[in-house]
Amino acid sequence: MKDTEEIKKKFREGIKSFVNKNHQEAAERFSEVIEKDPDFPLAYVSRGSAYQRLGKLDPALSDFNKALDLKPDYPRAYHLRGLLYEKKGENEKALEDFNKAIELNPDYGAAYYNRASLHAKMGNNEAAQEDISMVTMFTEQNISSYANENNIWRSHQLKLEAEGIADVMER
Repeated sequence: MKDTEEIKKKFREGIKSFVNKNHQEAAERFSEVIEKDPDFPLAYVSRGSAYQRLGKLDPALSDFNKALDLKPDYPRAYHLRGLLYEKKGENEKALEDFNKAIELNPDYGAAYYNRASLHAKMGNNEAAQEDISMVTMFTEQNISSYANENNIWRSHQLKLEAEGIADVMER
């Protein structure tokens, strides 16, 4: 029986270590998670990312492959494996993985960005420009969405203030 609370705790510890750039410790925490739950694709992707940061490319590749074995429709695993292939100089494999990540999630801006960079490196300037256009579009959509959400909150706050329910100082 899986101890889900312990798994969550170790996973959070791994994320915290990763964010704090302690990639060895992160890999160790993710390994503990995998030991307790070997069917957790995000743990493999996370450990693979830590290994990649440590320059341990073969173990990272194994983890990305395992995540994809467990969840073949996982765009992030394809994207990260693509980054690894690019780092290893295997540009065609990297391109295939970026393409697959985008196929699975057509709104995956980071995959478009990395594919644009790879296209430019490979001399495919027209394809690179198309991908950069997509990145620009996603950026503009995100800015617009953020502004709209902020405006909705502000409108709601002003309405509550007018009704005497909220205080101006809560803004």
